[in-house]
Amino acid sequence: MEPKEMSVFPIGEFNKAFAQYFIGNSYLNMLSTEQVVIGNVTFEPGCRNNWHIHHADKGGGQMLIVTAGEGWYQEWQQPARKLKAGDIVHIPAGVKHWHGAAANSWFQHLAIEVAGENCKTQWCEPVEDKEYKKLVNEV
Repeated sequence: MEPKEMSVFPIGEFNKAFAQYFIGNSYLNMLSTEQVVIGNVTFEPGCRNNWHIHHADKGGGQMLIVTAGEGWYQEWQQPARKLKAGDIVHIPAGVKHWHGAAANSWFQHLAIEVAGENCKTQWCEPVEDKEYKKLVNEV
């Protein structure tokens, strides 16, 4: 599936602002920056973000709504979860995790910031190729 055929949301521009936290290319189309912050994130095949944590003193976290393609979500020291269009992931504040495309599929999700106090994202280490490649056998 090509990016143009993926969903009703355009893929947006190359995600230059966060490129240092991704392996592979991602694209970002901010759908809303008022009331609720919603970004449409598109990952090329094999693209994934680094491990990261959404911190907040109160509330916070992130919600993912998968709109197209296939991908992965994994919390620290937990098995990875295969994602497909229609899946929803609730990520509480303080949980170390990563998400990204399957090796052979474009992947798109809406990233929704959960309102909270003193919210910030801590970017951590990349997901190692060795660990990512193991996921191919878990499909």
